[in-house]
Amino acid sequence: MQALQGQTALVTGASSGIGAASARMFAAEGARVVLVARRRERLEQLARELPNSLVIEADVRDAAALSAALAKIPIDIALASAGLARGVAPVQEGEPEEWSEVIDTNVKGVLNTVRAVTPGMIERGRGDVVLMGSVAGRQVYPGGAVYCASKYAVHGLYQAMRLDLHGKGIRCTTVDPGMVKTEFSDVRFGGDHERAMKVYAGVDFITPEEIADIIRYVVTRPRHVNIGEVVVWASAQASTTMLARRT
Repeated sequence: MQALQGQTALVTGASSGIGAASARMFAAEGARVVLVARRRERLEQLARELPNSLVIEADVRDAAALSAALAKIPIDIALASAGLARGVAPVQEGEPEEWSEVIDTNVKGVLNTVRAVTPGMIERGRGDVVLMGSVAGRQVYPGGAVYCASKYAVHGLYQAMRLDLHGKGIRCTTVDPGMVKTEFSDVRFGGDHERAMKVYAGVDFITPEEIADIIRYVVTRPRHVNIGEVVVWASAQASTTMLARRT
């Protein structure tokens, strides 16, 4: 028997990276997967791999649209994976428009997702909410002021959710990875793929599938067990700024 047979798993940011890997994992475990992202073509391509999945083209920054799209879908597991970073400028040189995009996606987008799914979970007396945090929500680094602040906010939200949802049958988890090779750096550097690849050069980085496997473990524990905080470093990474690179 597949561990999540008969359950419905929502994945935001499902068009790439950890979101896409997690969607595949949920489907492999027997769940029906609700795929949410802005890039419909990517979602439809992924959906062709995953029987009985549902594609929802939506921006997590749009609370009303997200709630409307999910209103009639009973969600058992919600993975709030949508997130991004823009640039590496110090705060005194940053672009307010980029700040707004990062904060609206990484913070308000998570809030909008949680708001859309938790009332139904409370009504059914059961659910799992997994937030995709980051080690950047535990340690800051130069050039990451706004991104780090957004991930510190996610960690604070996780802690508050544990109190707000206490006794409701909902388990809350934050998974905070270090260096995972995804499109994250490509987005951060405005599509400069060569620059992005230098971030991972000479490092045995974590893969999205390895993070998805950790999420699988979290949501398949017995109901009386809530794995709350998972911090995942690449073995070569001692902190947000210390990396052992092969020469």
